[in-house]
Amino acid sequence: MKKVNILVSFLLIIGFQACNTSNQKYQVLNQIEEMRKEVAPDKRVAIWDLQYENGTLSGETDQIEALNQILASLESEGIEVRDEVMRLPSAELGDKTRALVTISVANIRSQPKHSAELATQALLGTPLRVLKKDDSWYLVQTPDGYLSWVDQAGIQLMTEDELANWFIQSKVVFTPLSGHIWQDPSQSMMVSDLVAGNILAVEEVQSEWLEVQLPDGRKGWVQASEVMPWEQWIASREASPTNLVSTAKSMMGIPYLWGGTSIKGVDCSGFTKTIFYLNGKVIPRDASQQVNEGLEVDTDKNWDNLEVGDLLFFGEKATEEKKERVVHVGMWIGNNEFIHSRGRVRISSFDPNSPNYDEYELNRYLRTKRIINQQSDGVISVSELLTSK
Repeated sequence: MKKVNILVSFLLIIGFQACNTSNQKYQVLNQIEEMRKEVAPDKRVAIWDLQYENGTLSGETDQIEALNQILASLESEGIEVRDEVMRLPSAELGDKTRALVTISVANIRSQPKHSAELATQALLGTPLRVLKKDDSWYLVQTPDGYLSWVDQAGIQLMTEDELANWFIQSKVVFTPLSGHIWQDPSQSMMVSDLVAGNILAVEEVQSEWLEVQLPDGRKGWVQASEVMPWEQWIASREASPTNLVSTAKSMMGIPYLWGGTSIKGVDCSGFTKTIFYLNGKVIPRDASQQVNEGLEVDTDKNWDNLEVGDLLFFGEKATEEKKERVVHVGMWIGNNEFIHSRGRVRISSFDPNSPNYDEYELNRYLRTKRIINQQSDGVISVSELLTSK
């Protein structure tokens, strides 16, 4: 009987410890999840990949302050954890935690390989935040907050000081839809192609030509008529209805490209993002992010509520079983028409008598949002592009 009592006591102790361990794990995981909802609800723009097992907190995050809050909270509750979380930017990068895009359009992918899905693009001269390295690929964050991978051949790694020094150099913006940097004014050899919105540092000014420098140190010449001083370009940007429509129509026929955000190819949200960028505004990358910005002006297909420049969103309506799903976006241009990228940049109409009548998009219309002249946390001025950290 005595042996039985000892065995029962032992089992009770083991059971209590297991229960206590289980409760502690639940408590830690619950705190991790609650913090994720607060600081990283969208994994496209924030990293909060934490795990807890057997007293060890592991994973990675770029939300360092939030991680410190979790650790302090657990300590105050008497929960000891082994902290093995990787803080981003990774220590492997040293002080090279910034970068500039060095090619006309950098393809930025969902995984560190060329065969991975194209997630987004970034234009020449765009500053990036660098978080970690995987072989010849770098996980970067674009000015709109988007996280994805870029091949090292498309960027120049920099320290904060090196980037700050580039910021203060005299710069110009390339304005035509496409063009080139030449090795010399004779145009005998190309240094790089260019697209609208590319940013270059100025080395020398001649009457009809400018010598420019790319972020990786390469130099060449562009025609003075094709560029505008950065300050002048910024001052002339206005996301007005007229300007937005003019920019949008100048891109008519450009092919659809999943992940594209340049005149080399655009997806639906890449098109609206490019329209606004070339007129002075940086808006979120994806349609499902853009729909969270600005002022809602319609959900009932009352086209009289819409103004030129409003963004129309399409997808699947919410049901009792699932949430609303936004999968497409276009821009209203008036006269019952909107411009969007589907197959190519095109104009569609909600007028049944129009040759551009688009019953498909009409049937999946969800809502319209207005970004022009609206305060919105996810929209920044392009002027902040070369000053924001």
